[in-house]
Formats: sequence, structure tokens, C-alpha cells
Amino acid sequence: MAFELPQLGYAHDALEPHIDARTMEIHHTKHHAGYTAKLNAAVEGTAMEGKSIEALLADHSDHPAIRNNGGGYYNHCMFWEIMSPNGGGAPTGDLAVAIASAFGSLDALKDQFNAAAATRFGSGWAWLCVNGGKLEICSSANQDNPLMPGVGCGGHPIMGLDVWEHAYYLNYQNRRPDYISAFWSVINWEVVAQKFAAAK
Repeated sequence: MAFELPQLGYAHDALEPHIDARTMEIHHTKHHAGYTAKLNAAVEGTAMEGKSIEALLADHSDHPAIRNNGGGYYNHCMFWEIMSPNGGGAPTGDLAVAIASAFGSLDALKDQFNAAAATRFGSGWAWLCVNGGKLEICSSANQDNPLMPGVGCGGHPIMGLDVWEHAYYLNYQNRRPDYISAFWSVINWEVVAQKFAAAK
């Protein structure tokens, strides 16, 4: 079955003023759609056809089209999921306990995550991952992610922030730290908590 571009759970303008409607529209309907189409073209008629995206990234990331387009497909699927117009605030339950255990506080997590996102040279992503039941923060270049062997912290990603310029440049220009800060106003902690529970 071919991979499909997921529908957003909200309108393109729903995350304003934090992420503007034009950026969301281009990011979703052009960039993510492009990764999806190229991923499908890469697996069609090969032994990779029918494999899950997670299996493709774990087993075939040495294939450039899988690494770039499969990574782009997976990363963006997660990105849209973990944002919400009603986002922000703080996590609760097991995720909050795990954050306190790993980082000391939510503010400390934010500081470490912001640093990973801000210092990623060029294009890439910042990640919050579950590795051996514990939370870790790392970053990766381009469309790489920690499901790929030897990338980042090697855990299972439960939250990712796109720091490619196409994710923020229309609204923030070269002010990547402002975009990173705005992300915390739209983060959907409920979805991140669900991913944490599944990854454990």
C-alpha cells in the first residue's frame, strides 16, 4: 500500500501567530507531499514495497531516496501530529515524571531541546527520544532521524522540531531561536505522552 500524505488535524492558519498559514500550506502541500511522492516512487516494484516506514528507515537508510524522502515523510508526519492550536502548557502523568527524572524540570528540558535545535548547523531536526526507557535529546542533519542506525541518540523519537529554513523563514527570517521558542506554544503534550507510552 502506498504511503499517503496525512491530513492535518487543523487548518493551515490554526497555529498562528506562532506558525503562519502560508508556511504551513507550503510545508504540508509542497514539501511533505514531495517527500511522499518520491518515497512511493523509490519503493514501488522493489522488495521494500509494503514495509512500514519505521522498517524502511531502520533497514534501508543507506538507500539515498529512503534516507531523504522516507525520513522527510516520517519526520513531517510526526511534526504535524505533535502540534495543536490548543497546545502549550505542561505535560502531566508519566511523561511529566520522566521529564523530571531525566532533566530535573520542564524548563531544563526546554533549554536543552532549544540548544539542540538552535545549534544544528544548516538543515535538520531536534528530537526528544525514548532510549532504554529514558528520555534523551539529540539532533540530526537533513531528514535523518534516530530510527536510522547511527543517527542521533539512537532512541525512538516521540517529539521532533523541524529546523529547516522552509519551516520558519517566511515568518521568522533568520531568527531561528524565535521560531524554536514559539514551538512550545503549539506543542501537543497529550500526543507526545501517547508516543512516550508506546515507545516505552
